[in-house]
Amino acid sequence: MELDLFSTSLMTAIVCTVAGTAFIVETLLRRDEGSGRVWSLAFLCGIATTIAYMAWAAGLGGFVAVALGNALFVSATGCMWLGSRRFNQRPMLVPSCIVGAAAVVVGGAVLVAGPQAGDWAGWLVMAFALLALSAAACVETFREPMRRIRSSWALGIVLGAEAVFYVGRIAAFLAVGPEGAVFTRYFGTNATSIVTVVLTIVAVVVVSVLRASHSDLREYVWMSRAGVTSDGILVAETFEATLDDMSQRAEWRREIVSVTVVRLEDLRQIGIAFGADVAGQVAGAWRQGVRRFAPSASVVGEDGEAALVVATIVTSAPDARRQAGAIYRGLFDSLGRITGAVIPVVGVGVALSETVGYDVEVLLATAREAAALAAVSPDTSVSFGGTNAARHLDL
Repeated sequence: MELDLFSTSLMTAIVCTVAGTAFIVETLLRRDEGSGRVWSLAFLCGIATTIAYMAWAAGLGGFVAVALGNALFVSATGCMWLGSRRFNQRPMLVPSCIVGAAAVVVGGAVLVAGPQAGDWAGWLVMAFALLALSAAACVETFREPMRRIRSSWALGIVLGAEAVFYVGRIAAFLAVGPEGAVFTRYFGTNATSIVTVVLTIVAVVVVSVLRASHSDLREYVWMSRAGVTSDGILVAETFEATLDDMSQRAEWRREIVSVTVVRLEDLRQIGIAFGADVAGQVAGAWRQGVRRFAPSASVVGEDGEAALVVATIVTSAPDARRQAGAIYRGLFDSLGRITGAVIPVVGVGVALSETVGYDVEVLLATAREAAALAAVSPDTSVSFGGTNAARHLDL
């Protein structure tokens, strides 16, 4: 079945508009920042592109609609590249200038050619720009740390396929022209519309997954290398292995191991109420605060999404209490300096090997229970876990 030009443009417009709008609305509701905003701009440009081309297919706007559609098409692909760079925390200034310049040149090529140049005015300029930007976006999706999230591979593959498609389209255009049978059958408007629809659907799914993977509570894990996150805190598996070794050696020497769990409550609610910017500041201040105010010879690691854990050797229970209190007070002051944010509830729980033994699982479980109890006890800042009951301290 052969579809006419307007029907193909309408189908593409519907798919791109629905998928792109869903992502943009979700970005606004989440008050997303960073890569999510840039990808939203890509979908917004994509929606505007389909509208411009549909107007041209309906006979409205003429070559001006073509110029606008070409410039927006290039901008959409360029923003996919920029969003990936932002996700990978790579420099944005020069690439942004490149995308902006490419859009201006592509749109200007059509305007300079004028209405007498026909429907394919400035197409080669746009095709080379799309080839370069889609190839750059493909490469960026396979850079660290984005490539560690395997769902991003699908986006990279589709972007690579788009680049290959435009290589063939450019070759066919130069060899047989836009009216040639090969170009019309394999690289015409219908084929391009199919590529656009597939890219849009895959992009929406993948970037939504990437955005979820890059949430405030987990944004440091995907940056981890060799068991250490980007801000110097050990991932859970590495921390537990380190604590196990520490406990074994401390048991040989009869030293006291102190395990302190610091829970952060209400971060998601803060993100909903104040936006991702404030939630990100709170999460960063919490992580860096624990790391900063923990003893310098201690080991700091992650314990799930909403808790950090500190392991160290202490001389006595009062020594452990002093260290836990220092973490709590320093963390409270750090969180209080974040402008416009409600200070979240922080629960600090401590487990000592002299009370519960040197088994790592028991130490962690006891400290977690004590931290959870401290978080829900308004008069308790730090709880000590034990075999019978937790002892509470108001600091």
